[in-house]
Amino acid sequence: MQDADTGTAPQELDGEGLHIGIVRARFNDAVTKQLEEACVAELAVLGVAAKHIKRVSVPGALEVPLALKVMADSDEFDALVALGCVIRGETYHFELVANESGAGVTRVALDHQVPVANAILTVDNEAQAWAPAGHKIAVSIAYRLVSQPRQKEIADVLRQFVLRAPPNLVE
Repeated sequence: MQDADTGTAPQELDGEGLHIGIVRARFNDAVTKQLEEACVAELAVLGVAAKHIKRVSVPGALEVPLALKVMADSDEFDALVALGCVIRGETYHFELVANESGAGVTRVALDHQVPVANAILTVDNEAQAWAPAGHKIAVSIAYRLVSQPRQKEIADVLRQFVLRAPPNLVE
């Protein structure tokens, strides 16, 4: 998956004026700090002003969705980023943290109709955590964020369509 072809981002991406919220889990701190710094650097390259990037940290991946929800509730952000690193151990706890944090991040995006880039790494060992924790993943996150706010506009149009639809189409 690391070498997957994710396509080419359009050259006209422009982050000027966008407000981005970043929530970083402190567990596996060195990895997540590197992810955060690389993401912020790439957002700057895309034109997102540093003053429009709000960064918060939480203890671990399970707390990320709640912090994202608080940010989404504020209506201050065009897009959000979830950063974390969950490394498999010898118990089932890894699956619980990976699954529940991922589901929580998705729920925030769906409930608030705000783009959320989920960069909570779920890996088998520390070496895998360091493999994608550099510039390549930050570029991917930043490109998705700068292009995703347009998805909110699409969701607004669809919502208006549904609201005007005949009652039998809307439950």
